[in-house]
Amino acid sequence: MRLFNIALRNWLPSVFSISLFVASLRAESPIQATSSSERIFRVPASRFQNRPSDQLSVDLRRGIGPDDAAAIALYSNPALRAIRDRRGLAAAQLIQAGILPNPVVSYARDYVTGGNTAGTVTGDNFTAAWEFSALIPFLPKQTAARKNFRSVDLDVAWQEWQIAVNARAAVYRVLSLNAQVARAHEANDGLQQSTDAVRKAAEAHEKTVLDLAAVESASQDSRATVLALQQEFERQRLGLNKILGVEPETNVALREGLTLPTRLAPPDERGLFDGLESRRLDLLGLQQGLESQDATVRAAILAQFPKMSAAFVKASDTTNVHTSGFNVAIDVPIFDRNQGVIATERATRQRLLDEYHQRVFEARSDIATAIADIRSLDRQIAAAEEALPLLEKLVNSAQTAIEQRNADVLSYYTARSNLLQKRIQLIKLQEQLLEAHTALEIASGRYLPINRALQTK
Repeated sequence: MRLFNIALRNWLPSVFSISLFVASLRAESPIQATSSSERIFRVPASRFQNRPSDQLSVDLRRGIGPDDAAAIALYSNPALRAIRDRRGLAAAQLIQAGILPNPVVSYARDYVTGGNTAGTVTGDNFTAAWEFSALIPFLPKQTAARKNFRSVDLDVAWQEWQIAVNARAAVYRVLSLNAQVARAHEANDGLQQSTDAVRKAAEAHEKTVLDLAAVESASQDSRATVLALQQEFERQRLGLNKILGVEPETNVALREGLTLPTRLAPPDERGLFDGLESRRLDLLGLQQGLESQDATVRAAILAQFPKMSAAFVKASDTTNVHTSGFNVAIDVPIFDRNQGVIATERATRQRLLDEYHQRVFEARSDIATAIADIRSLDRQIAAAEEALPLLEKLVNSAQTAIEQRNADVLSYYTARSNLLQKRIQLIKLQEQLLEAHTALEIASGRYLPINRALQTK
């Protein structure tokens, strides 16, 4: 068993770093991890956790909640490690953009090896040249690399944000399946007891074979439901382990007291639309990418200027005559005027612009869809809750009628099965409500707290 203490502190106005310190529960005092275990995360902590404080304690002895799962996933999810490596590549490109071409230095010697060698000496030639036309697109290239680094940085933050939100959603799924399995087990245990009782009664000729067949059929159906839900629960549990970055055999316990909400009041749609382009990290990243590509287009246009280099030449020939001078070389742009590169960069810029507009459109559409789903699921949950007391009353009435021998057993177990299915359906609707809430968070790029039972205590 491990105790995680995750410290969230400001690194930049919108950037937090998370330091993970792992201590054995058997140790007398916590052991601080080495500095190599510290990670700098690009996603603001306020985007995935509810508490405004600088400290989020994760004690696995009492289980984890949704915000705990988000924090742990940010630290240990293997996919994020590979995603963060992109920042190193962008940083390397930024360094490369600030490097000018090297000067070229050459030296040659001419030895006299034959012929009329009277009065001759060994000749030499020294040349120092530099291509100064590289200065023309130098600043746009630097701007493009700097903007690209910011774009990659924001894209990494967007990936972290999605991992964090999906980790919270994974907790919801496990919580929902756990509740469904518990309901199914409860119903199955009751049916098993009823089956045993009816079997004994049939052996005593107090119940008919038809009654026994009805209860056994209901019991088998209930058992099949339990097995199917257990399979789905195990799949969701492994999904939670995967996103948390822990081994499949690890049993990640959820904190006690977590409940599924029955109502969610979505924020105003217009309020989520306002400022969407300046809030969603992927859109901010695309904006930086567009600015980077615009600078790349300018650099490509400036690169139309012919390559020019200047050289200083100092030489002496075999007659011992010494000369000093210079040399200027200029490409003549007759065939290659960099038109292919310019067309490619302009097409790339147009593609990024169209992708940006597409993302904005999809984000607005996803927000509207998620809000509509939340409102619809609110109504469906309310209808299911209204139906539950009626089904429970029907089951109680059928049970009383059977005890008084005024109804057949099949009708009773049909009513009981309908009640079980309705209870499971209610839990599934609550899970779908949380899924729609998660979709709304991702689409809007905003952390949207739900009920207190799902917040970190």
